[in-house]
Amino acid sequence: MTVTATDSETPTAAVTGATGFLGTNLCERLVAEGWDVRGLSRPTSDRGDLAGLDIDWYVGDLSDGETLRSLVDGADVVFHLAGIGLWSAGPETVREVNRDGTARVLDACRDVDAGRVVFTSTAGTRRPQGDADVADETDLAEPIGAYQASKADAERLVDEFAAEAEGDAVTVHPTSIFGPGDEEFTAQLLAMGVERTMPAHLPGGASIVGVEDVVDGIVAAAERGASGEHYVLGGENLTYNCAVSRIAEAVDGSPARIRVPATAIRAAGPVAEAVDAVAGRRVFPFNRKMAKLATERLFYTSRKARDELGYEYRPLEEHLPAAMEWYQQEVR
Repeated sequence: MTVTATDSETPTAAVTGATGFLGTNLCERLVAEGWDVRGLSRPTSDRGDLAGLDIDWYVGDLSDGETLRSLVDGADVVFHLAGIGLWSAGPETVREVNRDGTARVLDACRDVDAGRVVFTSTAGTRRPQGDADVADETDLAEPIGAYQASKADAERLVDEFAAEAEGDAVTVHPTSIFGPGDEEFTAQLLAMGVERTMPAHLPGGASIVGVEDVVDGIVAAAERGASGEHYVLGGENLTYNCAVSRIAEAVDGSPARIRVPATAIRAAGPVAEAVDAVAGRRVFPFNRKMAKLATERLFYTSRKARDELGYEYRPLEEHLPAAMEWYQQEVR
């Protein structure tokens, strides 16, 4: 499949999660490249920088089947990015949005004339196996926590859709996304690299990828991905110590020098479970398995995306100027 804005007819994109961190960047790219863009937006969502762009807004959420059918009807590509994590909602809501919401998007595509589905999942459903240093698309892992489980379930639904006679779907797996506007991972990583009041960094490491590179990969998956396939969209594999040191050197910051012991983070898991048991509800969005996972080196290879999509990523330093400008204006 090839869908580009240079075709004789302007391609149409339907985007769920349009107002989120990744969705905002994707919509900006699509508009700049000449796509007609439809965005799904909850009534309470802040459209931010997208407010001034030529986007056709559909107000609703993933529980609204009628709105979803209108959103995807006639779209050349349905970019399904909408989702929620455990910091924002409890396990049941996470499953409802991520798994059941994906099912409703796919049902809407079945009911109307919709083109390719590009589903954005997470690299967390894959992990290095055995003594391997990195994971690829084949390294399926037992989900840890409701978020990973809901994404794994959603991936299976997308795979089943792609296998249908009229189905056409691709799944992408971004790793740890870095860029302006991300108040979670990016803000925390920058704080460890520039703030003198932040003396400690985390153990372990991550595949750190710029948001612009991930958007490139998502669009490439729409244009060149094979239906039913999965593609890891990763970046540099860095320990947190290395990432923090490189950030500090690039921006003349003050890197966190002390590594938080892995045992301390792992000990937080049982404590969180005990508090939840006493309170009778989820208070902390993690358990002992999730705490252990946070101390590991979660490294990935994007070789398949490179070979099949032409995907490339840039070093961390190239993404720092825009991220630092945002951090200094909006976070500090």
